[in-house]
Amino acid sequence: MRLYRILVGAIVVFTSSANSRFPPVARIENHTHTISQKRAQAIKEAFEFAWYGYQTFAFPNDELHPINNSFSDSRNGWGATAVDALSTAILMESQDVVTTILKYIPSINFNVSKGNQPVSLFETTIRYLGGMLSGVDLLTGPYQHLTESPDDVTALKLQALSLANKMKFAFDTPTGIPANNLNFKGENYDPFQPTGLAVAGTLILEWTRLSDMVHVPDFANLTQHAENYLLLPTYKNATIQPLLGLRGTSIDLSTGDFLDTKGGWGGGDDSYYEYLIKMFVYDPAHFSDYKDEWLQAVKSSATSEISSHPYSRPDLTFLTNWNGQDAILRSSHLACFAGGNWILGGLVLGNQTLIELGQNLTDSCAEIYTATITGIGPETWSWEDEEFFDGDEFEEDRSTKENGFIITDPMYDLRPEVLESLYYAYRATGDKKYQDWSWNTFKAINTTCRTGSGYSAISNVNVTHGGNFSNFQESFMFAETFKYAWLIQAEDSKVHVAKMGEEQTWVFNTEAHPLKVRSQQAQQ
Repeated sequence: MRLYRILVGAIVVFTSSANSRFPPVARIENHTHTISQKRAQAIKEAFEFAWYGYQTFAFPNDELHPINNSFSDSRNGWGATAVDALSTAILMESQDVVTTILKYIPSINFNVSKGNQPVSLFETTIRYLGGMLSGVDLLTGPYQHLTESPDDVTALKLQALSLANKMKFAFDTPTGIPANNLNFKGENYDPFQPTGLAVAGTLILEWTRLSDMVHVPDFANLTQHAENYLLLPTYKNATIQPLLGLRGTSIDLSTGDFLDTKGGWGGGDDSYYEYLIKMFVYDPAHFSDYKDEWLQAVKSSATSEISSHPYSRPDLTFLTNWNGQDAILRSSHLACFAGGNWILGGLVLGNQTLIELGQNLTDSCAEIYTATITGIGPETWSWEDEEFFDGDEFEEDRSTKENGFIITDPMYDLRPEVLESLYYAYRATGDKKYQDWSWNTFKAINTTCRTGSGYSAISNVNVTHGGNFSNFQESFMFAETFKYAWLIQAEDSKVHVAKMGEEQTWVFNTEAHPLKVRSQQAQQ
């Protein structure tokens, strides 16, 4: 099956792979289309190229190894790439891809984990459960024409229900706070292993949507009960407290106590804060207290040393890590989602200050991309601010003085967070510079990370050609990276984050799967 379709008109190839048997990413020269429409078409074709490589050499396994055309099953062997790709394929109206995935999903046996590997409650919820629920919402909404039968949607719903029922034992702890690493064969877990803030705080959107969808309140009740421990935190060491509005990272399953006060907006904590405001978007009346907690976290972060400015680039703002007592001047690609998240809060609350704070974070993360040889941002970086600057190596390093930061981990893992925040910034401002920045980011990723039959993580964004390939194509590239790159250009998409003053009808989970908000469900 040839998914890549050459339309009428001359084709201008902006990148190609000499040894690839797959069609190059292309752009259609049709002057009746706007620049953004041409870009959106090129990104769609890149998505279909990557899908075709996966379908040919890896489907229905979890991930493609694009260099040697092999595969792996790091997400339990249930076809993570296929389920993650569904919502993006629907938005792009890529019919062949949608049809293939819809035919596959009913065949998944969620009762058995391949090789009996542990099942991550967090990853399985955001990728598999979120992907299927989003498919139901999109295919019963503006994309009904992409289904051959109502049975397709019913199958998605039943599989989502089956998966959640299988994972429910994660909440059978003394507190009801869920364990993350689950043994499906014995339906047990390590009761002495703490759970993480992002784990306990990033289930509520998907499990609440499932309850609403199947009219069974148990799923929502489980996650909302666990969330109460996060909203009203207690600490094992009561004499040490985190910054106001922030939380620690590790939680004792038996007591519900936080075991530390470390954290911030980076990995391990990030999506707890993300979902506070997104639950308010989902239902403002029911989750107003979540919004209040989110506002406190943002206010505390924006007015403390959590927000830091490099001494040589005071125009930049990065969110630091917090070690329990002090800020650690280090940030990560994962934390770059915060710009978009703060902008979303500004949009739904009608607060221009929040939008501008989010723009500053977004613009700063975009600078990380422009400063490297490949035009791609690294995994982590650090800097010196005026308070701690003592000259020495930073003063001697010309590039650090010009850029404001030093790369501490130069890899790039096909991550979406900068593209995500650029999308939110464009929805809030309409400033076409964000479309241009997103396009340049996508071109850099496409030029450097495309190899063989798909895309691969790279070892070093600051050397020519990106160093070495990892030979691993993440499923979240299909769910998030392609989607956000496409949405910012696809102004006529039927699903978007609403602009200021408009009702939010969709909310994106942390894997970028769109879900209907409650007001829209009532209208169906």
